[in-house]
Amino acid sequence: MRSVCVARGDGIGPEVIDCAILTLEAVTSELEFVDVLIGERAFRESGKRLPDDTMQAMKDTDACLFGAVTSKDDPGYDSPVLSFRQELDLYANVRPVKDIACASGFSESIDFVIVRENTEGLYTRDETADDGGVTTRRRVTRRASERIVAYAVDLALRTDRHAVCCVHKANVLRQSDGLFLEVFRATMGERGPGLEATDQLIDSAAAKLVTAPHAFDVVVTLNLYGDILSDVAAAIIGGLGFAPSANLGPEHSVFEPAHGSAPDIAGKGIANPTAAMLSGCMMLEHMGMSSEAARIEKAIMDAYRSGFRTVDVGGTQGSTAFTQSVLKRL
Repeated sequence: MRSVCVARGDGIGPEVIDCAILTLEAVTSELEFVDVLIGERAFRESGKRLPDDTMQAMKDTDACLFGAVTSKDDPGYDSPVLSFRQELDLYANVRPVKDIACASGFSESIDFVIVRENTEGLYTRDETADDGGVTTRRRVTRRASERIVAYAVDLALRTDRHAVCCVHKANVLRQSDGLFLEVFRATMGERGPGLEATDQLIDSAAAKLVTAPHAFDVVVTLNLYGDILSDVAAAIIGGLGFAPSANLGPEHSVFEPAHGSAPDIAGKGIANPTAAMLSGCMMLEHMGMSSEAARIEKAIMDAYRSGFRTVDVGGTQGSTAFTQSVLKRL
């Protein structure tokens, strides 16, 4: 048996995670689910949005399946997501981009992966206010750059991809992004001699994502750039309801749909569970259960291509109805 920490969270998090669990249970009986609290309900019950027992369960289980939390517009708000990424050393955020629902309008196939550094950059939250404004300290280290580039290269090799593109802004941020680009070129030479190595400025890469997303294969980039680019990429394939993700470290892993808690539609039964289901697929693959993951992904693709479409891409299927259509195919 494999143990899975289930942190449903806020808003639509519980709805979509429950749908994902149904698909997981349909393909394997080898998972044991451990429920924990995170987000606003956890705060109401314990005074912490990331309780100590939740953090311990994330460490003790084989993987974590996480829904979403509602962020607060409050200078004192401490994000539980950023906290568990740091605590668990989840240095790699992996966002596959695949046109599952054929929603992009492009005739060419869209199937690439964005690999984002997940622990530093502007997300260190190191800010200092003075009378004139606020200064934010951005941190880019050689160690973090080497780890994330090595992960991207190894991912490309083990998944039979052919190219890795480094996205940066080294023409302006010559030292920090320059360090990242330097590490990329050195690592590609050492670890990926059979791979095509390219680099592109963040602004032109964003434009290319919109006009020619099929041109990308594996993208490796820094934290904020990856956060923005992956949401742009999700919009091209139908929206964040189709955006699974993995947060990976040397010892721990958390899998989550990349959308937020969407409190405006919570409880209405119309949230798209696809991203949560595909996050479950990524978790299965990480656990070495690739055939089970492939079965779920195929069932999801078959459902969309048979006309079963969720509300966010012009269909009529709510969360439960779409999940049932996937389960029938499993």
